[in-house]
Amino acid sequence: MRSMRQLITLLMLAFLLTGCGINNIPTYDEKVKSAWSQVENQYQRRADLVPNLVETVKGFAAQEKETLTAVIEARSKATSIQVDESILNNPQKLQQFQQAQGELSSALSRLMAVSERYPDLKSNQNFLALQSQLEGTENRIAVARRDFIQSVERYNTEIRTFPGKIWHSILYSEMEVRENFKATADNADEAPKVTF
Repeated sequence: MRSMRQLITLLMLAFLLTGCGINNIPTYDEKVKSAWSQVENQYQRRADLVPNLVETVKGFAAQEKETLTAVIEARSKATSIQVDESILNNPQKLQQFQQAQGELSSALSRLMAVSERYPDLKSNQNFLALQSQLEGTENRIAVARRDFIQSVERYNTEIRTFPGKIWHSILYSEMEVRENFKATADNADEAPKVTF
């Protein structure tokens, strides 16, 4: 009889622990890692599209060598930064990575502006397809960043509020508050000026 009570008590304790949030911190940590992988995935997709776009523009705009060189260099810099899971725990490396991606975005914007000067290029099917894919990729990057920001927010909130704070101090003290995504573009908080 006593053994049965102990078993029932143990089962009730296990049932209570499963609903108390003990697994939330590792679950949210994995969601942060997954969301960051999606950000990396979209950056890689963009990096893969850039050489094709540059080659298409090159044929039409040979005199725009400076802009094309800037795009190639920005892509090279963005892809040269070694990224793995440890970047999430290193705010400086995360900042470097974000800055390199921002430079690539800026160079691609200049390349798109160059395309406006070449009507034949704008009507070229290859260019239009690549431009469309690149625009779609930029949107995907924005969505992946948003998802990453939300995952980090949820994780950080969990380890800083009750009852997650208790579980964090007892079981997961090695897990730190995560750095969130920050805009690295110059004057990102100001609206761009458009002149005609």
